[in-house]
Amino acid sequence: MLLRHDHLGRGEARGQRIGAGLPQRLGQLLDPAGRVPGQPRGRLSVPTTIRRKATISGVSFRPVFGSRRASASSSASRGASRGGRPGVRPRTAVPTDHGHFSQYPRSTGGYFTILHPLEGDRYRLIFGRLSGDGPGREAPVTADEVREALHAVYGRVTELGELRAASRFGDAVRQVERYREGGFFAGDAAHIHMPIGGQGVNLGVQDAVNLGWKLAAEVRGWAPAELLDTYHDERHPAWARVREHTRAQAVLMNPGRDEEIEALRTLATELLGLPDTNRYISGMTSGLDVRYPGLGPRMPELELTTGAGPTRLSRLMHSGRGLLLSLDGRHRDVGDRSDRSDRVEHVVAECGEEVEGAEGAEALLVRPDGYIVWSTADGVPLETALTRWFG
Repeated sequence: MLLRHDHLGRGEARGQRIGAGLPQRLGQLLDPAGRVPGQPRGRLSVPTTIRRKATISGVSFRPVFGSRRASASSSASRGASRGGRPGVRPRTAVPTDHGHFSQYPRSTGGYFTILHPLEGDRYRLIFGRLSGDGPGREAPVTADEVREALHAVYGRVTELGELRAASRFGDAVRQVERYREGGFFAGDAAHIHMPIGGQGVNLGVQDAVNLGWKLAAEVRGWAPAELLDTYHDERHPAWARVREHTRAQAVLMNPGRDEEIEALRTLATELLGLPDTNRYISGMTSGLDVRYPGLGPRMPELELTTGAGPTRLSRLMHSGRGLLLSLDGRHRDVGDRSDRSDRVEHVVAECGEEVEGAEGAEALLVRPDGYIVWSTADGVPLETALTRWFG
C-alpha cells in the first residue's frame, strides 16, 4: 500500500519531503517486531475457514481441430483449422459461438473442463481432474497436461495448437480471524478464495482504501479513538459475505452433470436475465453494494455543478480528504474545530438527481473511501459525525 504523504495535510506542498516526525509515528504504529501499540503480542491468527479440494489449471491457447498428424505439423502457422479425418468425430462438440458461461462446463474421461471461446481463434480453458490429487500450485502447467484434458473431453481430433499463458489456482477458502493483530492484514494476506469473477482484486482494493485513510489519520495525529479498529469491523464481514456467495458459485460450476445441478443452473440463468436480479448480483460481485454497520451507502458517481463549473463527484474525492457536500446552496462550517479544514473539504454544488440511499438530503458528509457518514436527513448534528470520523 502506498500512502501519499502529499495528501495527508493541506499544509504539505505536493511532492515535498515530509518531516521526520511522520515516519517515526508510522514506525511506532508498526514497529519492527510487528507489534501494534495497544495490541498484545501474539501469534498470527489461524484461518477461520480452510477448505481445499482441488488444484485447477487455467490456460489461454489456440486449438487445432483435425488429425493429430496435421496438427503437429501446421499448428504454428495455420492456427485453428476446421477439418478432421473421415469417420473421426470429437467426443463432444467444441464450442465455437460466444454464449452464457454456464453452457461451457463439460466432464468426462476423469476430467472437467470449461472451454470458453475468446476473440479470433483463441480459447480459455479451465480444467482439472475429477478425482485424486493434481500437481501442486507452484508446478508449471505443461502442454502435455492440456492435451490430456482436451483429449479426454473433446477427443483426440482436438489438439493443442499454441499455449499462450497458463497458471494454476485452487478452491481453498481462508480468512484470518483478525485483520488487526501484530500488524494489519489486507488483500490476499487476509483472505483467499476461488478466483471467480475477479472478486479478489475488488476486495483487495477496498481493503487498501478503507485502511489507507485511517492509517494516514493516525500518522498525522488526528485519528479519533478506535478509528483503526473500524478497519477490521468493516472489512472482515465484507469478505465473509464473499466467502458464502463464492461457495454458491462453486456449486453452480460443479462439473457434475446430475439433474439437480442442471436444474439449479437453469433457474439461476433465468433469474440473472431479470433486471433486478442482475443488479443485485452485479452489486454483490463487484462489492459496490457493501454497507458498513452504522454508515450510509457508498456515494454514487454524480454530475455536479460548482462555482468553478461542471465536475464529477469522483474528482472532488481526489484529495484523499473527507467531503462535506452542500446541495442546497448553503455554506456550512466543517465544525467547531478550525484545524479540520485539512481533513474535510466543503463544496457547494448543484445536482440534477437524487443521491441514491440519501434521498432528500440537502447536504452529505462523505469519508475518503466514499461512504456517506452523515446527511441532513439523519436528524443528527453534523458536529457529531465530524467528531466521530475526523476528530
